Amino acid sequence: MKKNKMEENKLPEDQELNELNEDSLAEETVDQTDTENTDDTKEGALSEEEKLKAEVAEWQNKHLRLYAEFDNFKRRTSKERLELLQIAGKDVIVDLLPVLDDFERAQKSMETATDIDAVKEGVKLVHQKLKSTLSNKGLKEMDAKGKEFDADVHEGITNIPAPSDDLKGKVIDELEKGYYLNDKVIRFAKVIIGS
Repeated sequence: MKKNKMEENKLPEDQELNELNEDSLAEETVDQTDTENTDDTKEGALSEEEKLKAEVAEWQNKHLRLYAEFDNFKRRTSKERLELLQIAGKDVIVDLLPVLDDFERAQKSMETATDIDAVKEGVKLVHQKLKSTLSNKGLKEMDAKGKEFDADVHEGITNIPAPSDDLKGKVIDELEKGYYLNDKVIRFAKVIIGS
C-alpha cells in the first residue's frame, strides 16, 4: 500500500508536471503561431501598403501623361486653327486668279480697241466667269425685289408710297444685292419698302 500511496502521491505531481509541460508547449505553440501571424500581417500590411503606394504612383503617372497629352493637343489645335485662318481663302483666291487675268487682258484690249461691242462682250464674259466661280464656292444671290420685307435678310433703307396696294410691305426696289454663302446671309440686301 505504501507503494500505492507513493504512486498516488507521484501521480498527481507527475500529472501536474505533465500538465505544466503541455500548457507551456501549448503556450509556445500559440506564441509561435501568434508571432508568425503578426509577421504575416506585418508583411501583408507592408505589401498591401506598397501595393497602394505603387497604385498611387501609377495613377499619378497616368494623370501627368494625360495632362501632357491634353496640353499638346491644345497647342496643336490652336496652331492648326491659326494656319487655317491664314490660308482660309486660299482656294477661293486661286480660283479667282484666272478672272483677274481676264480683267487685265480686257483692260489691255480696251486701250487699243476700236469696236466697242467686242469690249462689251468681253466684259460680260469676264463677269459671267466671276459669277460662276463664286457660285461654285457656295455664293448665291438674294432675290429680294417684289418679295415680302424680311428683317432677317433685308436692310430697309427707306419707305416710299407703294404704287399699288399689293406692294405694301413688300420690297419695291433693291439698291444693293444681298448674298448667301452656303445658305447663310453674308450681306443683307439694301432695299426700299412700299408703305
